[in-house]
Amino acid sequence: MATSELQRPQPQDGRIARTLGALPRGWRRFWRLVSFYMPKRLYARSLIIVIAPMILLQSVVAYVFLERHWQQMTQRLSQAVVRDIAAVVDLMETYPREADYANIIRMAQDRMQLKVDLLPPDPLPPPGPRPFFSILDDVLPAEITRQINRPFWIDTVGNSNVIEVRIQLEDKVLRVFVRRSQAYASNTIVFLIWMVGASLVLLMIAIPFLRNQIRPILALTEAAESFGKGRPMPRDFRPRGAEEVRRAGFAFIQMRERIERQMEQRTAMLTGVSHDLRTVLTRFKLQLALIGGKRTDTEALNQDIQDMQSMLEGYLAFARGEASEDQGDFDLETYFQKLRDEAALRKRKLTTTVSGPKLVHVRPNAFERLLSNVAGNAFRYGKTIEIKAVNSSGALVVTIDDDGPGIPTDKREEVFKPFVRLDEARNLDASGTGLGLSIARDIARTHGGDIALEDSPLGGLRAIIRVPS
Repeated sequence: MATSELQRPQPQDGRIARTLGALPRGWRRFWRLVSFYMPKRLYARSLIIVIAPMILLQSVVAYVFLERHWQQMTQRLSQAVVRDIAAVVDLMETYPREADYANIIRMAQDRMQLKVDLLPPDPLPPPGPRPFFSILDDVLPAEITRQINRPFWIDTVGNSNVIEVRIQLEDKVLRVFVRRSQAYASNTIVFLIWMVGASLVLLMIAIPFLRNQIRPILALTEAAESFGKGRPMPRDFRPRGAEEVRRAGFAFIQMRERIERQMEQRTAMLTGVSHDLRTVLTRFKLQLALIGGKRTDTEALNQDIQDMQSMLEGYLAFARGEASEDQGDFDLETYFQKLRDEAALRKRKLTTTVSGPKLVHVRPNAFERLLSNVAGNAFRYGKTIEIKAVNSSGALVVTIDDDGPGIPTDKREEVFKPFVRLDEARNLDASGTGLGLSIARDIARTHGGDIALEDSPLGGLRAIIRVPS
């Protein structure tokens, strides 16, 4: 029985375990919140990295200075001033004759820098308002209470450099005027001004220098984005900045040159292969024409040659990827008008809409082929097609819906692979090569975008084309 009681977990242990387990979750939640509100750009984050430690350091220094130096100095100065006032009070009580008061007042003014007056024994004025934050209004009254311990009234409010102190004596009121600098450490404000001023000067130097360091990174980013979208690299781009940034820039240029050389070699090789194969196909056609004979005997062979030529053009188009074409403007409305004409000829119901600018900056021929390949599939397998183009925020999204048979979800990525032809898929065509969607995705990705397939509200397939505009 005792053993089971010892092994049973105590409620307090469970609370401790839950608390310890909640700490990492709370810490992660805190950093997610910080990351959400943090700036996303490198320049802003770099500024925070520079400014935040400076502000933290200044806050710590200012707190320590105010807590130790300012308060201690003010307290010591106030102690000395109250000690002088207490000495004047003691002298007046020790020598109560009127003839001695003039000498006491003279000594207070000459030796203690205090202006002393004697007032009738009227009641002291009511206490005035105290500033929200004033070390002097806390320290000076406490010292008067501790050293003199008589009814008093002080006035430290205002911009005056003089502090008025009234002490209630037995048959008179002692009024003392003290310079504020005698009881208050006034050099603190100068220290704070110098500290803040020096920080602003350092920031004015650091911000342009930091912007200079960020500019090469932004230039490298722009060059990489342009290359990824198939656009020419900016002419003024050259590696500069810190050593690491220059190395990254040189590495990017070398990578770009290697890729362009490989593309040129592949294009040259494919051009030679295309020329040789076309020569062979042309020779086949001539030989069939010279053979003569019945048309039924040569018709099948001519059809095979045409199919081979069509397949060869498809292979070469996929391998080239239309990468050598220059950027230009593509008119969406003009192209959609061609699609509407084609839909009328093929007896398809087509609806097109364009939101935003109708001109997009792409490689026109390649982009037209991209849209034609995807729209051609929709025309082939659907009776009702809806095409919607939205051009906003630097991105073009073209959505093509149809009411065809669609493609199974597990096959939608497979149809983008080169030469893949599904038995019951939409891209099965007697004269097709299985490269239509592959070429379309290749063109989209060379523009820095992509193609995705989803279920369509019309019951068929939805193709979503996203490219930067």
